[in-house]
Amino acid sequence: MRRFDTRTDAGRRTGAQIAADAVARGEVIVMPTDTVYGVGADAFDRKAVAAVLAAKGRGRDMPPPVLVPHVKALDGLATQVPASARELVAAFWPGPLTLVCRAQPSLDWDLGDTNGTVALRMPLHRVALAVLEKTGPLAVTSANRTGSPAATTCDEAVEMLGEAVSIYLDAGPSPSSVASTIIDVTGEVPRVLRAGPLAPDRLREIVPDLVVPQP
Repeated sequence: MRRFDTRTDAGRRTGAQIAADAVARGEVIVMPTDTVYGVGADAFDRKAVAAVLAAKGRGRDMPPPVLVPHVKALDGLATQVPASARELVAAFWPGPLTLVCRAQPSLDWDLGDTNGTVALRMPLHRVALAVLEKTGPLAVTSANRTGSPAATTCDEAVEMLGEAVSIYLDAGPSPSSVASTIIDVTGEVPRVLRAGPLAPDRLREIVPDLVVPQP
């Protein structure tokens, strides 16, 4: 287990490269995002994705989202993307918005029991994007043991995940303690699956027919 301070430009460059090298070896990393810290691995490495789930104590029934470095990755990883999803991406990517889309059927990956879908997000965080630029899509979920609060500091992530993770990138406290808003765009109308930093009224300015479950 190694830990790198990414709060300087030099630290960010060094940490991103070392994390990318670890990902290429099939290892698990922790990195900051614009919401909470995330634990992840190469989305196309089946053993590495299984290691992420094992580190969290999570089963295949809760597959991890995939973080991407560019908006253009949406069409590479998803299919039948509706206009409403593209409007949401234009408004809120990079940012705290995760979209559940229909996955491209030709992709050679195993994220768990996804039922043919994939949850995609482009984070608004310099360290996360620096890593993703080098690695491509990463399967990333909140850096915590299942049932515990999501880590908002690197210390919390280390305490919960320990030696299950090879590389920890420390960027100080998370900008937010709230996980991303999740919207399912696979149905006839977009539907909020998890409330998050994006207020329903703000989302409806972009997609007026958005379905928001009552609290």
